[in-house]
This record gives sequence, C-alpha cells and structure tokens, in this order.
Amino acid sequence: MTAAPGDPVDLLARALAQAAAGVEAVREDQLGDPSPCRAWTVADLVDHLLDELPRFTARARGAAPERNTAARDRNTPASDRGAGDRSTAFRSGAAELVAAWRQAGDLTGTVELPGMGTVPARFPVDQQTAEFAVHAWDLARATGRSPGFDEEVGRSSLDWARTALRPEFRGGDASGKAFGPEVQAGPDAALYDRLAAFFGRDPARA
Repeated sequence: MTAAPGDPVDLLARALAQAAAGVEAVREDQLGDPSPCRAWTVADLVDHLLDELPRFTARARGAAPERNTAARDRNTPASDRGAGDRSTAFRSGAAELVAAWRQAGDLTGTVELPGMGTVPARFPVDQQTAEFAVHAWDLARATGRSPGFDEEVGRSSLDWARTALRPEFRGGDASGKAFGPEVQAGPDAALYDRLAAFFGRDPARA
C-alpha cells in the first residue's frame, strides 16, 4: 500500500481542526436533524466524533482501544450538552490525540495489522485523518455550512481510502458493514464530494 504524501501527524491535526470547526458550528436546534451518515442524527454524529478521540488516542499509545469509551460522560449525549461543552471536549481530545502520535516516534517503515497485512507504519494516522475529513463533510452538509475544506487533507484521505477501503468492508444498510457501497461522483465533483462518495455518501442527496 502506498502512503499518502506529507507529514501524517500534521495532516491529522489539520483534519481535526476542520472537524472541530464543524462541531463548534452546530446549533442546538440542529442536533435532531438527519446527517449523511446512516440513520444518524447530527447529535449521533457529534457523539461518534467525541467517542473516537479517546479510542484513537489509545491506539496511538499502543493500547487496545475499547468501543464505546470516551472522555465525556456516556450518560450525557450531545443533545444534552451545550455547544461550548461539545467544542471544548472535542478540541481537548483532539490535542491529546495529536500529542500521542507526536510521542509515538518513527512512522516510517511498515507494520503488520490484523486483516490488512503489511501496511505503512503511518497507516493508522492516515485512517484517522480520513475519518475526520469525511465527518467534517458530513457535519457541513447536515448543518448547511460551506466551509473552505483543506485540500491537502482531502487528497491524502482519498488516496488512503482508495488503497485501504476494500470491497469486503462495504455493504448495504442491513449488512452491518461500516461503509456503504461507493457512489459514483462526476469527474467535475468537488474533492470532498468525491471523498464522501467513495465512503458511500451520495453528495447529490446529502
């Protein structure tokens, strides 16, 4: 697998920054609105992002991340948190994640990952970058924003996805797969629309 260009942790930090801007922009009256993610409201999407930060940080530190653990109170969903609390929690978790990868050391060379085989050592960082890049698009579409997305982050994320997002990871709504089938985006589609389409979103409907 080919690694995306650029410093991986810097790209992750930039992906997190634009996702944080999306979280901060969510209004209270938008939390119950639908998002481009399957059956998720905006509140569900924000909760997912807040949950991913400590999981990804554990991965950066070499620990086995557990599902459904988070720095926030699991009994206080996004819909019950003020906008400032959500934004503060995300930015704090993002800073911890970036610091953990900075402390992880050399990200050159290769590593073995279960189910993936031999991959670049930076693979988990690129995966996390793509995750937050796509969800930044999700938030923007769900809330009607038109932010100026980071083009290098988008290109890196799409390059990574094209080598890593295998057909066996995709499926319809009832499949239980993490990703839907690829949606064909036109050749003139915006970069982040193409990224979202590759991850199974339909930019024409979102």
